[in-house]
Amino acid sequence: MEKEHLEQEEIFSQVLRAGRRTYFFDVRATKAEDYYLTVTESKKFTHDDGSFHYKKHKIYLYKEDFSEFNEMLKAATDYILTEKGDEVISERHQKDFKKPSELKSETEEVTSTESFTDVNFEDI
Repeated sequence: MEKEHLEQEEIFSQVLRAGRRTYFFDVRATKAEDYYLTVTESKKFTHDDGSFHYKKHKIYLYKEDFSEFNEMLKAATDYILTEKGDEVISERHQKDFKKPSELKSETEEVTSTESFTDVNFEDI
């Protein structure tokens, strides 16, 4: 029983709090006493009555996947930062945020009024 408890114990742990989300990075031991990583996302949800619950999602990452996982994570995050920069752009963070579809309709309205031909009535 003692050994089973030790298998679930975190050997190393870090916590990243990010708004309503919290990320846990926990190093744990396998039965063979090798290490693996669990990454848990915990998100807080509040009910109308003020009570709350957490939804958790967990991934398990083993040493044989570390290198490829790190490469793909770096490639994906580099792509995002290269394409969009590090400024956060979202409805939640910007009160005047407009979706691309909303911007397109505004642009169409401006474009449609600009497409009229200017007529000089003195020529008639």
